[in-house]
Amino acid sequence: MGEAKRRKATGAPGYDKSGRRKLAWMATAVAAVVAVVAGLLLVTQPPEKTAETLPVAAADAEPFPAELDRYGVSVGDEDAPVVVREFADYQCPACGRFFDASQRLKDEYVAAGKVRFVFFDLPLRQHQNAMPAAMAARCAGDQDGYWSMHDALFANQGEWSGTSAPVDMFSRYAVEQGLDERRFRRCMTTELHREAIDSSVQVARQLRVMSTPTVLVDNIQLTRPGWGQLSAVVERELAD
Repeated sequence: MGEAKRRKATGAPGYDKSGRRKLAWMATAVAAVVAVVAGLLLVTQPPEKTAETLPVAAADAEPFPAELDRYGVSVGDEDAPVVVREFADYQCPACGRFFDASQRLKDEYVAAGKVRFVFFDLPLRQHQNAMPAAMAARCAGDQDGYWSMHDALFANQGEWSGTSAPVDMFSRYAVEQGLDERRFRRCMTTELHREAIDSSVQVARQLRVMSTPTVLVDNIQLTRPGWGQLSAVVERELAD
């Protein structure tokens, strides 16, 4: 049957080889676009609070040893039903990215008495200013300025990460926050809180925490530290 007769008999359009190639190319392009869009949605959308993909505690996992919290710095109601713990390095870029999520956690859950947040220092050896930064936060804490310095360190991470004079830069932050500069500098130069930071590092080693940021919601370790997974697991724990 000729092509014209076939079209008349079946109602189907005919295509030459060029048309078939064009149709195949268009189908491939559409499929590629759909795949990219689906991938972006998967990555950017926060997980559902009941999603089976959310991390859970291991079957034999023990509760987090709460007595170790004294080696970190905490904020929030001591009796809050959920505790979020972060092991972090102030110079770690990934920790800097998680900072927005921890801020939002404090604003929405800690302030409401639903969550207590504990920050553990885990300065990594490859980051030359991580230890001075941890000491800066602790020295500011002596003047009730721990969390304001904590926030300033993460907010300005790109400014101080490569500095060769961290004490001078962190002292400037202290002055901007209304702290006594002489007292702050003395704390920094004498490494007054070195032992406390080393104890926090020992806690991380005891728990086999090797990377930063490591974030735990009660005894559940996040696999994708960020607001989507963090808030979803917190909500699930609150519901339970």
